[in-house]
Amino acid sequence: MKFKPATIIPATLFSAALAMFLCSTLADSQQAPPAPGAPGAAAGRGGRGGGGFRQPDPIDFEDHTGWTSMWDGATLKGWDGDFKYWKVENGAIVVQSTCEQPTGTIYLVWQGGEAANFEMKLEMKGEGAAVNSGVQYRGAIVKPRETPPAGAAAAPGRGGAGGRGRGPQGPCPSGAPRGVPPSRESQAKWSMLGAQFDFDGRNRYSGQYYEQATGRGIIAWRGQMVRTEEGKNPRLLATLGSPEELGGYVKIEDWNQLHIIAQGNTMTHIINGHVMSILVDDDTSKFRKSGLIGVEIEGTGKISLRNLWLKRLPD
Repeated sequence: MKFKPATIIPATLFSAALAMFLCSTLADSQQAPPAPGAPGAAAGRGGRGGGGFRQPDPIDFEDHTGWTSMWDGATLKGWDGDFKYWKVENGAIVVQSTCEQPTGTIYLVWQGGEAANFEMKLEMKGEGAAVNSGVQYRGAIVKPRETPPAGAAAAPGRGGAGGRGRGPQGPCPSGAPRGVPPSRESQAKWSMLGAQFDFDGRNRYSGQYYEQATGRGIIAWRGQMVRTEEGKNPRLLATLGSPEELGGYVKIEDWNQLHIIAQGNTMTHIINGHVMSILVDDDTSKFRKSGLIGVEIEGTGKISLRNLWLKRLPD
């Protein structure tokens, strides 16, 4: 029996055919995925063990399922502070510091107990370029002997924006005499230390991780993910974006949505759906895993708050 010789495909034709096959396969694999909710979105990509892929649900700041309201919307019940300054006005908690009636650095402390692992959502508005504020969490009341003396300098990096130190002298721009802030002694029962989600009128610091009265000051600046370790300087792990770019998402003299996620030793600060800073706190000598929640004002201007919610997370 005779066998016909095998047909030999020239190498050039084989290479061309292979190239066409690969291009066709690559084009199929690079087709844009369907939009969330579109037909085929849940079906995902083939060849992955039959599993489906889909985009996460969109941000819903108003979803409060499983959350606890921190404010009744009408009174300051459940909060404690100097009610000469902290008030309810037009559906918001407000505090205002003026040249004629300055507040100095004062706090409003939530009376719902300490929180360890939690998420907190609220809306905040700052009015006035010189106003400085923030949300205190995992904090504590400063012991009297820990209270810094009057006129003490601001923490490094915050350059007196909070109204610390001697400050301006002479009459107010209105011509009225410059007022005197309340004494430290009169505010001692509410004076807090601990972590702070920073917020300021000039939008220089809004979103950063700052610590009040602990000696650490600013740790994670806006646009940074930072790790701390005992006996070492804080170390930059990653950048989240430029401070200027992220600052563009902050609304000046308008309502902003603030979101804090404190889970274990990782704290994440979010404004209007954009991550501003993350701290991984591995410094066991400084890290506080639980504490009080409060709000602060310093400088000159007005702070308003509303829509405050808390969700405790498992340890």
